[in-house]
Amino acid sequence: MGKKEDHHVIDIPSLAQELRVQLASLKSSTERVGGGAVQPCIVVDRVGELTRNVDPHEYVPQFVSIGPYHRTGNLVRGADKVSYLHAVLSAAAAYSGAPLDLEVYLTEMALLEGRVRSCYAQSVDIPSREFVRMLLLDACYILVRFGDVLGRRPEPPAATAANGLAQAGNRVVPSEEKRKAAVVDQREAVAVVRDVFYLAENQIPFFVVDKIHQLTFLDSKTPALEAIARYAHDLLRWTEYTVATPTVVAPPALRPEPANLLHLLHMHFTPTVLSSVKGSRGVFGGGRPVGRWRTATECYFAGVKFKRRALSTNGGGARSILDVKVSRGGGTLQVPRLNIDAETWRLLRNLMALEQSNPSGAGSHVTAYCVFMSQLACTARDVELLSRRGVIVHGLGNHGEVADLFANLCKGAVFDFDDAYQNYLRPACQTLERRFRSRPRRWMAWLKQKYFINPWLAAGLAAAAIGLVCTVIQAVYSVLSYSQPGN
Repeated sequence: MGKKEDHHVIDIPSLAQELRVQLASLKSSTERVGGGAVQPCIVVDRVGELTRNVDPHEYVPQFVSIGPYHRTGNLVRGADKVSYLHAVLSAAAAYSGAPLDLEVYLTEMALLEGRVRSCYAQSVDIPSREFVRMLLLDACYILVRFGDVLGRRPEPPAATAANGLAQAGNRVVPSEEKRKAAVVDQREAVAVVRDVFYLAENQIPFFVVDKIHQLTFLDSKTPALEAIARYAHDLLRWTEYTVATPTVVAPPALRPEPANLLHLLHMHFTPTVLSSVKGSRGVFGGGRPVGRWRTATECYFAGVKFKRRALSTNGGGARSILDVKVSRGGGTLQVPRLNIDAETWRLLRNLMALEQSNPSGAGSHVTAYCVFMSQLACTARDVELLSRRGVIVHGLGNHGEVADLFANLCKGAVFDFDDAYQNYLRPACQTLERRFRSRPRRWMAWLKQKYFINPWLAAGLAAAAIGLVCTVIQAVYSVLSYSQPGN
């Protein structure tokens, strides 16, 4: 009998070479080009199924696709993107006496292909020719929409359209055709902001947009980031989510470049406590474990007062909705007002998705805030209480609907309440928990809420207390008169 062929022979040199290529790719994806320091890489990843199952529409574009994950059907918007490419080339011709050819743009995109592919956590099965074309068209689309390429600032989508007006005598009235056109443009502007800025899966790396801007304006000292960051700042300020001006608009030497447009929005949501504490474990760590967080109703019955904290650029004000503040004894909880509209849940969920995919590079402070609010406002009574205090403003049908949305906000998110580095609100939660566990404070809060709110009940309670004291004094004197009749 002949010797059987060995089917378990392993080509060790070939396997080693394959792993070396993967290691080299991993190293290049974690290094910032132009500098020697290794930075946490922000990748574009697909949202996990446990999170997506709550509401899949919150993560999928409905008007335009950016990047490789959702290039299907009408979402590609090929004709629109080609027209925006024409606008970029026209701007380059107007700005420079010797504008670059289209071939130069494509060549530069081809040189960036490997670096761009490493920014996607999922494999991208698109041929190089289509991939380079996608990068060029998507970057031009973003630049024209938000990068001030045509020499004018785009208005935030929620602003009232100024066009679509016609003169009628001394009155200004909207013409029917222009009014309809303005409505269509407004809806399109809202849809573009929603798909391009808010969605974690619908992104391309920002350095691609910046490269197109550099090629278009060769001698310009103003980077693409400045115009787009101003637009993002105005958008978030109008929605009253944040008034912060992050370091992205600082001098270029101090400016960290965002990984993509959603990451640019995320950079506005840094709590002031993170910048002041510097992430010290000695400050954040220690103390009683947080355990189960308390609802707004439970905190209220423990004597906690809720106050709306105004957004302000001053040193002592809140800079974003994440700047929750609690008094030293836990008697007052100041929460910035959260204006809930049709896009609030989409923005918060996608910011959390960005953090879930990039825990080292993006942190977890938006997730911590969302978990805190989902515990604080998880019932209709909680939402009603916070609405009366001005902490929550919504236009939905009822408080129960808002409570259900809060309760499902963090489904599928991985988060450790007691991790000092993940939960920046851990000290505030510990203070509230100590307040809740203090029985004397809870009894005093119960007395105030049951008797002192109604002035008649308060007067009756005071009269009863005075009568009780007088009765005790009378009883004491009666006993003394019997035991010491001479006195």
